[in-house]
Amino acid sequence: MRKPIIGIPADRRLLNSHWFHCVGEKYINAVVQAADAVPVLVPALGERYLREWLASFDGILFTGSPSNVEPRHYRGPQSDPGTWHDPERDATTLPMINGALEAGLPIFGICRGFQEINVALGGTLAQKLHELPGRLDHREDKEQPLEEQYGPAHEIELVEGGVLHRIAGSRTLQVNSLHSQGVERLAPRLVTEAKAPDGVIEAFRIDGAKTFALAVQWHPEWKVMENPFSRALFAAFGQAGREHATRRPR
Repeated sequence: MRKPIIGIPADRRLLNSHWFHCVGEKYINAVVQAADAVPVLVPALGERYLREWLASFDGILFTGSPSNVEPRHYRGPQSDPGTWHDPERDATTLPMINGALEAGLPIFGICRGFQEINVALGGTLAQKLHELPGRLDHREDKEQPLEEQYGPAHEIELVEGGVLHRIAGSRTLQVNSLHSQGVERLAPRLVTEAKAPDGVIEAFRIDGAKTFALAVQWHPEWKVMENPFSRALFAAFGQAGREHATRRPR
């Protein structure tokens, strides 16, 4: 059986006066090692090659990023000055999410990707969870070493009988937390899979999807092979990709 091809949409970033299309290595490694798939980096070119990309992939991983989805996409209030946005990524990923669902492609969203899926399907985002009454501060301490930033931050409760519950075999997990935004209103097609202690939605699945269609707010890609649940999560995504690959014309 051939390995599935997983598209990974890139950020567009200005580095030393030149524009680059970038994907974090930890996401690439997770696709290679835990999903046992072939990663293909997708430049942020909008919808220009969307049809060709969707016909070529066996799954799409929507990654995290330091940038935020522009609030105009969900009719949210204007962001604070200096907020990092990536309009080229938005123009690529938001239509790609809907296209992938229509094409029956497995999709997996992480952090920004989680937020993109909610927005693409009609949901909204809260831009500063830490300023909302009763909410935890879900941000990382950027003064700490990466090991601590990506270390366990809080417990989540998995919905009984959900996809994550079946993969984990337990009702609770410890996860990391490196985000300021979060779901405000969940899109109509999305079904909650996990919540944080303060009620913030930490994972959802897409109702009625033809295959694996799941997103999480935390970062399972971090040292994926050292975490049995994260490894199993990417393996499930990779298996869905393998099943799609058997159906795709050679």
